[in-house]
Amino acid sequence: MAKATTKAAPAASKPASKKDTSSNGHAAPSVQPVMNQQFNAPAPLQKFGTVSQRLPIGLDEKTRQQSVDHLNQLLADTMTLRDLYKKHHWQVVGPTFYQLHLLYDKHYEEQSALVDTLAERIQILGGVAVAMAADVAEMTSIPRPPRDREEATVQVSRLLEAHQIILKECHEYAKAADEAGDDGTNDVVVSDVMRTNELQVWFVSEHVVNTPLVRAQ
Repeated sequence: MAKATTKAAPAASKPASKKDTSSNGHAAPSVQPVMNQQFNAPAPLQKFGTVSQRLPIGLDEKTRQQSVDHLNQLLADTMTLRDLYKKHHWQVVGPTFYQLHLLYDKHYEEQSALVDTLAERIQILGGVAVAMAADVAEMTSIPRPPRDREEATVQVSRLLEAHQIILKECHEYAKAADEAGDDGTNDVVVSDVMRTNELQVWFVSEHVVNTPLVRAQ
């Protein structure tokens, strides 16, 4: 009886090499991503906390450095307030659940827009915007809330405290930018950050005014 034979597995196709050519005779490019480049990486393009002269915007390095430092502090605090709104949006309970649930999310979106505005201004000035949660947690001036779910009135009080911290910074940083001749930063701080936060303070504060719901006394 004839012996059974086994077929050899087909040879694996070889990856394209530099010598492989396309139909027009040009070398075919490799489509393999170059992985793990974060290991043994070259020096960073720019260190955090520094400014560069990439954009000719008419401001000296000292002025830009001061504005970048101030804006990064505002950015860290704005990112913290933004996330505080989202935490409360998820966790709010009580008779005003629907109103606060919607209001918190609206304010979250508005604070998110401010985050982009601040980060873009920092980059325009030649700085590096703070970005990651761990770095923000180290920089922020806003007290860290507990992980627990809290009453709506406590949530509002935490938000108002955070707004006040940011608004005090706005007054200080806007004045510094004005005195240094950095009109762009002054405009961002006043027109965007300050006015948005003041308006949100108004909407949030009215939820903790102790007025009767049914009849006047």
